[in-house]
Amino acid sequence: MSAMVELNNVSLGYDHRAILEGVNMKARPGQILGLVGPNGSGKSTLIKGMARLIDLFSGSILIDGRDITTIRRDELARLVATVPQSPALPGAFTAFEVVLMGRTPHLGLLRYEGGSDMAVAWQAMEATHTQSFAERRVSELSGGERQSLVLARALTQQPSVMLLDEPTANLDISHQVEVLNLVRSLCLEQGLTVIIALHDLNLAAQYCNRMVMLNGGRVYAEGTPADILTAPNIRNVYGAEVCVYPHPINKLPTTLITACPPEN
Repeated sequence: MSAMVELNNVSLGYDHRAILEGVNMKARPGQILGLVGPNGSGKSTLIKGMARLIDLFSGSILIDGRDITTIRRDELARLVATVPQSPALPGAFTAFEVVLMGRTPHLGLLRYEGGSDMAVAWQAMEATHTQSFAERRVSELSGGERQSLVLARALTQQPSVMLLDEPTANLDISHQVEVLNLVRSLCLEQGLTVIIALHDLNLAAQYCNRMVMLNGGRVYAEGTPADILTAPNIRNVYGAEVCVYPHPINKLPTTLITACPPEN
């Protein structure tokens, strides 16, 4: 099942202090919406708000037209899967056991996983290319393998919406591309609505259909990567001098920093 995510005049924060105010945006099935902005601009806060991990101060967040505050927690967990920035995984568990945890929202009280749950978990591992280390302990896995494993667990929830908070953090370029290629293929093949927070503007340009640029707790700009990633926007929001050129192959915006040459 696909679902649109819509935010209307949303304000979020912690301990009665607003981090984000007046946020309006839409994310559609089969597309990746990227959240970009400097540190402290509210990307992670927005992800947590959409996952209902923190309470709304004001406004509404709708999933398929339903206000998330009216959706039971177990049902919301079947609709929305979250991939956190630094997932805490039990090192003594096998990879398959971790992925199978994604079936928890589908289980009734005192019910254990059955054959159909095992099949869903195995299919998720097949889709994320994690079957080869299904029996290995989490403590033995690399950072890239763990990130793919968390994606598999999220898929096992069979969600309509996937929220990812810096899924490429601390990964080398090969694993960054591997993870984002996987996210894009899942988005297209399963019609997922994907919202992803990214620091790397070039990765965001290559993988996001649309982008929201946050600054100072508000939406600074929204549109396609070409609309958002301009030298003036980046200068105004990040305070960095850059040059933005079309990628030589796909013409998507590529951001190059302007730095003083090193001293001899």
